[in-house]
Amino acid sequence: MIDFFVKGGFMMIPMLFLSVAMVGFMIERGLTLRREKVLPPSVLEGLSDFQKTRNKEKLRRSCEAAPSPLSRLLICSLDHAAQTRKENQDALETQARKEVILLEKWLIFLEITVGIAPLMGLLGTLHGMITLFGGLGANFGAADPAMIAAGISVTLNVTFMGLAIAIPALIGWSYYSKKVEILTAELETSLGEFIQVLYQGRKKAD
Repeated sequence: MIDFFVKGGFMMIPMLFLSVAMVGFMIERGLTLRREKVLPPSVLEGLSDFQKTRNKEKLRRSCEAAPSPLSRLLICSLDHAAQTRKENQDALETQARKEVILLEKWLIFLEITVGIAPLMGLLGTLHGMITLFGGLGANFGAADPAMIAAGISVTLNVTFMGLAIAIPALIGWSYYSKKVEILTAELETSLGEFIQVLYQGRKKAD
């Protein structure tokens, strides 16, 4: 394995760091984007209880006890409960944009990795090929086909490494992007139901 990296050339070093960062960010996103982290069961229970009791303080306590995107959005709405429905929804939209940015954190890194890893591999391969054929040009008459084949094989190591990084990065980016989309839809549904109950019975002007 060490020989594989050594023979791959100078581009193996940044690609190794890239692969480690990719794995780390994928693990971090996997832990952060768990449903119970975004929509804690205790907060969902508090929201369900609010639909029956209309007890705002009890719901606020449930949110404060389990910090999460849903909790912060509900607290934001509770803070603007005295305002009109439109003003409340405007405040919610502003907070929601902040929460989505946090949910999508590091996904841009995975997206960039999908594109840049193969290019780094190609650059390393081209550098190796240029070096190889440059050396053969100086010793044209003594070129050994077996050595040429071995040299080409070594230069392809870095191409393989680039693809080995890009493929899991693509899978991770696609999976987590879809997960953010699903979680965002669930947040919108929960908040829509909450707003409906919060303003139920008020004047139409609200």
